[in-house]
Amino acid sequence: MATSTNILEVQTQLRKLSFDPGPLDGIWGRRTIAALRAFQESRGLQVDGILGPKSHKALFQGVANNQHIIPDELPWMAEATRLINTMEFMGDLHNPVILDWADDLDIHYPGDEVPWCGLFVGHCIGSTLPEEILPTTLLRARAWERFGQKMSPRYGAVMVFWRISEQSGKGHVGFYTGEDDDAYRILGGNQSDSVCYEWVSKTRFKAALWPTSAASLAHFASSRILDRAADLAAGGNSLFAQTNAGLHSPH
Repeated sequence: MATSTNILEVQTQLRKLSFDPGPLDGIWGRRTIAALRAFQESRGLQVDGILGPKSHKALFQGVANNQHIIPDELPWMAEATRLINTMEFMGDLHNPVILDWADDLDIHYPGDEVPWCGLFVGHCIGSTLPEEILPTTLLRARAWERFGQKMSPRYGAVMVFWRISEQSGKGHVGFYTGEDDDAYRILGGNQSDSVCYEWVSKTRFKAALWPTSAASLAHFASSRILDRAADLAAGGNSLFAQTNAGLHSPH
């Protein structure tokens, strides 16, 4: 669901069909997922809470000119994009938004001074794919190497990287949004202490994973070749507008 308009139209259609998605707020949250699951069950569809092609066709059957309603974003990526610019607080204070992610996942998280790239990925997937099994130690970036199904890097994939050294056990995790010859463009948390895009060197790549419960959406995703210089000039992260672009080590 790439834009709030698309999600809003899905929510509106669910409500018209007497499946309550909660507030019409353009957010792909738990109540919207529950409403879609109820709709899928009523139509004899796979009950996964994911608006794939069959569910979309059934939901908008009879709606004129409905092609523009087809979601062009993965649900977990819509949530990740919505959270861009979420930042940790400096000093003794902690961002309650980040702390709420941990509460929702029922994990102990003492505060946002602790690296939260894994927590961000866990929130985005856990809040939009409630049936997905998450790593038991999701705060550890390298734990995500055991998540889902391995695949080649493509849009929306969970990307795991090593940090400091490949043998250190430390790493970084985020979502694939594109690449060039030398680096991947990652949307992640705890990147420059915020949710943002960063270019990460391909030499640090460990694994690309896809959510098992969203296997039906994998064939909609593809790799994306980007112009890194143009991306940075258009408002990317100035941190990478330097000679060693893409070699910074996020948490």
